[in-house]
Amino acid sequence: MRNIKLLIKYDGSKYKGWQRLKNSDKSIQQKIEETLSRITQEDIKIIGSGRTDAGVHAIGQVANFKTNSDMILNDLQDYLNIYLPQDIVIGEVKEVHDRFHSRYNAIRKTYLYKIWNEKYRNPFVRNYSEHINESLNVEAMEKGAKFLVGENDFSSFVTSKSKKKSNVRTIYSIDITKSDGLIEIKIVGNGFLYNMVRIIVGTLIEVGKGNLKPQKVNDILKKKNRQLAGPTASAQGLYLVEVEY
Repeated sequence: MRNIKLLIKYDGSKYKGWQRLKNSDKSIQQKIEETLSRITQEDIKIIGSGRTDAGVHAIGQVANFKTNSDMILNDLQDYLNIYLPQDIVIGEVKEVHDRFHSRYNAIRKTYLYKIWNEKYRNPFVRNYSEHINESLNVEAMEKGAKFLVGENDFSSFVTSKSKKKSNVRTIYSIDITKSDGLIEIKIVGNGFLYNMVRIIVGTLIEVGKGNLKPQKVNDILKKKNRQLAGPTASAQGLYLVEVEY
């Protein structure tokens, strides 16, 4: 049996997230599974590197699946991109070791969050960024972000729905840039909790607005209380950029 790895790009605007859902065909996972099953004539189940929520996008989602099909990989990639919806693209198809697991073997992930920081909306990026019409202080946001780099308990930055046994994660870097009205926040870590990136971004937005002092981010982190952090930033500004193994 072959183990096949997929590199996937998708526009999450019309979907209820990555994970397969009961009584719904609006998940990325289900669309790919149905297409693979059609191509291979097998009941295919894929394993993603992690979930993305409704409305979240991906540039570098990774998944793998097992198959008995002997189809040439280039042909498989071609067929996938023909039959999948146009907002899902398979960028790479590769045969990997039998023990490769897209979720358990991941060691580092990169997320990107985009904010359109102008007075008026941009109709061309409205589904792909959060619109904040109040001018944000990027320098203050950078100062606040520094407190989150390193190994920490991120209980203040996780939704109450999270079922993880530990909220300890390591953030390797947070980089914030602004160009022509677009602010980009890139976060690299060894793993992320449910809504963790969006809550971090929501908190940094509050810093950028002047509602929180940069050093307050450290207080929020240490107190391990979700109620002290900022709101959860909207989904459409978030992208899963890369998964490393």
